[in-house]
Amino acid sequence: MKLETLLVVIDASQPSHPALERAAWLARRSQARLHVLLVEYSAALDGSMLQNNLQTKAREALLEQRGTWLQELLAPLKREGLALAQEVRWGKRLHETVLEAAEQLQPDLVLKSAAHNNLLRRLLLTDSCWQLMRHCPFPLWLVHHAEWRGHNLCTAVDPLHKDDKPAALDHHLIDTSQALATTLGMHADIVHCHAPLPRTLLNNTELLATYQQYLSDDAQQHHKAFDDLIGRHDIAPDAAHLLEGAPENMLPHFVRKHEIDLLVMGAIARGRLDTILIGHTAERLLGSVDCDLLVVKLPAEK
Repeated sequence: MKLETLLVVIDASQPSHPALERAAWLARRSQARLHVLLVEYSAALDGSMLQNNLQTKAREALLEQRGTWLQELLAPLKREGLALAQEVRWGKRLHETVLEAAEQLQPDLVLKSAAHNNLLRRLLLTDSCWQLMRHCPFPLWLVHHAEWRGHNLCTAVDPLHKDDKPAALDHHLIDTSQALATTLGMHADIVHCHAPLPRTLLNNTELLATYQQYLSDDAQQHHKAFDDLIGRHDIAPDAAHLLEGAPENMLPHFVRKHEIDLLVMGAIARGRLDTILIGHTAERLLGSVDCDLLVVKLPAEK
């Protein structure tokens, strides 16, 4: 994974800007160029409430004001010598405007801060975060407001995919995380969680009689698939972790225990997240982790 151009999404209404802080940290280690995007919108300046000419001038004045504010925000980073470009766009739907800008810029990475809540350490995702996870074709780094150490990352894989595309995604995830770890000087772990059916869900007498054999076969199947996946990459044995339990329970625990700073996860295609990131499972999982999240998709076929 190269880090040459980073698209950084800024929210002027927030008191702090973790995505910009993280992007600057990345740029110092990779010499990447930052393209900082601020999306502005005011319902008062939309619609037919004002005459078109007056409305246009009011919008232009607001965008100019935001541009000046953004320039002042970025001044310390410019003085530091980081390569920067700034842009202010008008957009009613944040994620759509970000996707338009990304399509034009073709960044290596998109960074956006998650929602902020002083009372909770968990990663709070807004609707725009979820929409970008679903539709952004570029790697998406969602930045947590917790203290950033920049030491450890872990990648969640699922080697028992039933078709070639998801299987290819696991290899792409590992390649991406290893490249990031090398560039950024971070330790990289690989994690797979598997959860066999609990005995309480089985009401068939024959199935209950063979439950222990089922557990053994299930564990063996996951071990073999995980070992096969790991064996195709240069991964130290102590960096590969096979955990028994539901991902929404095991991954947050692993993140806390190993002081993980960045959780790397995969998404299938552009409109459907992988099973580990769907619906209630995603909400339970991402609502419990207290680290940054990097969502990676397979590159689009050309």
